[in-house]
Amino acid sequence: MAYWEHFPHQSDIGVRGVGASPAEAFEQAALALTAVMSDPATVEPREAVSVTCDAPDMELLFVEWLDRVIYETATRHMFFSRFVVRIEGLRLTGQAWGELIDPARHPLVVEVKGATLTSLRVVQGADDLWTAQCVVDV
Repeated sequence: MAYWEHFPHQSDIGVRGVGASPAEAFEQAALALTAVMSDPATVEPREAVSVTCDAPDMELLFVEWLDRVIYETATRHMFFSRFVVRIEGLRLTGQAWGELIDPARHPLVVEVKGATLTSLRVVQGADDLWTAQCVVDV
């Protein structure tokens, strides 16, 4: 039962992914990130982009992952609608599928500048589901 959602935070916005594993929670949070910028349902998964990152702990790995997705969005002028993440230790390898931004099909809601440490959590709940969340700077 994987899903994503947003949560309020003063002038910024929180992104949260929930899944059966940390990787699945990271994938869902990346969808939440896309939904801050535009409607992910309008983005076709036409082209794959590889992403790798590592960090000293799982929470910082989550921030690195989101920052890499933000970087790829900005430099490639693409939105993404499908993500696959593998985490081994504290190293993440993943793929993001998307397409070039087309303003006629992808209405820009807001630009995301980066992931922050605010409300940062990567935890497994009593229901065995993993949650990965933080606030992104808009």
